[in-house]
Amino acid sequence: FMPACLKGQAVFRCQGQRIAEALEIRKEEFQMNQNQANIAKKDEVLEGVLQEFAKLAAIPRKSGHEQAVSDFLKSYLSELGFTVTQDEANNIIADKKATVGFEKAPLTILQGHMDMVCEKRPDVDHDFTKDGLNISVKDGYITANGTTLGGDDGIAVAYGLALLDSTDIPHPPLEVLLTVDEEIGLLGAVGLDCSVLKGRRFINLDSEAEGSLWISCAGGLSGISHIPVQRVEGEGEKVQVKVCGLMGGHSGAEIDKNRANANKLMGRFLYGLKKKAEYALISLTGGQKDNAITRECTAEFLTDSVAEVKAYAKELQEQLREEYTGSDENITFEITEKGTATAEVLHPTSQEKIVFYLQNVPFGIQKMSGTIKGLVETSSNIGILRLDRDELFASSSVRSSVDAACSALSDKIEYLTEFLGGDYEVQGAYPAWEYRKESPLRDKMVAVFEEMYGHKPEVVAIHAGLECGLFYKKMEGLDCVSLGPDMKDIHTSEEVLSIASTERVWNYLVQVLKNLKD
Repeated sequence: FMPACLKGQAVFRCQGQRIAEALEIRKEEFQMNQNQANIAKKDEVLEGVLQEFAKLAAIPRKSGHEQAVSDFLKSYLSELGFTVTQDEANNIIADKKATVGFEKAPLTILQGHMDMVCEKRPDVDHDFTKDGLNISVKDGYITANGTTLGGDDGIAVAYGLALLDSTDIPHPPLEVLLTVDEEIGLLGAVGLDCSVLKGRRFINLDSEAEGSLWISCAGGLSGISHIPVQRVEGEGEKVQVKVCGLMGGHSGAEIDKNRANANKLMGRFLYGLKKKAEYALISLTGGQKDNAITRECTAEFLTDSVAEVKAYAKELQEQLREEYTGSDENITFEITEKGTATAEVLHPTSQEKIVFYLQNVPFGIQKMSGTIKGLVETSSNIGILRLDRDELFASSSVRSSVDAACSALSDKIEYLTEFLGGDYEVQGAYPAWEYRKESPLRDKMVAVFEEMYGHKPEVVAIHAGLECGLFYKKMEGLDCVSLGPDMKDIHTSEEVLSIASTERVWNYLVQVLKNLKD
């Protein structure tokens, strides 16, 4: 295996050479680009963490395609002398013995996921199944220059590797657990045989807010609609309409920021256009992940009223920019004329069903928590839309901290789908991580934070989903807390990771481990 991004100008130092030998790659080939080399050397305190992050960025790790990165981690850690387990799903578990004086301390699990959401700007040429990331430093942040960075959750992997490779950090016995397919339904955690894990103290490293300890999260599922369509032959002027310029974002963490969803805006456009001009829909596509708020949606149709289409697109664009002022005000409708054409278009009845579905499928906050101020309880995001020849495929991420509310919202989408003659299925369901009133780990971590910084951290419940909920259900007596450094715009091409925050959270994590002696 040789990731494309490894063929740069700066050769890894001694650690990279050991990895190269473990993978039986010639030393002169095991390279990374100059940006990655500079990041790896950015700060002496963080050298180990950033070096590990730069190595990880060189390896493609799209959800569902983690074989290469899992094999890399297994070979690397085995070469370093650790006992490593790689299960059938490609989850990785590495054990490290306690340092002197911590031999009787309870075992602690450190956990994150190795996969990443893969989004890019339209002008960026990048294949996430083959290419490593083009990372660099800008204004104190690590960026991937037009693609997602994978700080969610590559930084957890980097922290874990740096701790495993350290020789001077006091710590209890450790189990470092790195899972796969978290971003497409927590599938690695779902399939993991948790009986192999001996620890009951669990530190998850998948949060994005320094100074916050996450102690509860929503559960969720992917609700998938299949609505059959019929087609007929049509002729007219072919027009492409693209909704673009949207902010996008994480469908849990950013769902309360009043950001628009391109799939829903396209539904609004198609419904409004019915009153202005006749058209016959050919194609429709929007979004790649249901856990990312859709940034772009494209439709093609035949019409004899191109001028009316342009006029309405301009009118709706102005209305939406005003409606989303301050939160998503760059909404754009791009119109491309493609000349006279014949094509298979939707039968009028099928087209009516699709527009009806888009107008009525839930999006956004459905209910706020009645017990925790400011917490979104229940939400939905129609993240993937694809009009195939014989059906509309649509996938929504449904989230709630209340299981009954999650089921009820899923039922609503199911009823809508079946009303339109379609079939509905649920995939990747995961439970909520319930608040634990008694948590010695949380209390200890709060005390360490207060000693280091002179004030208490925020202890919060979140609306995004974490693997903690699955492990909490599967491992009796689990005491779990989640933390992580500041990241911005995760699940989008603007994702960045703060270097200063990464250092502070690293120092905090090290101090926490030093205090887990009993």
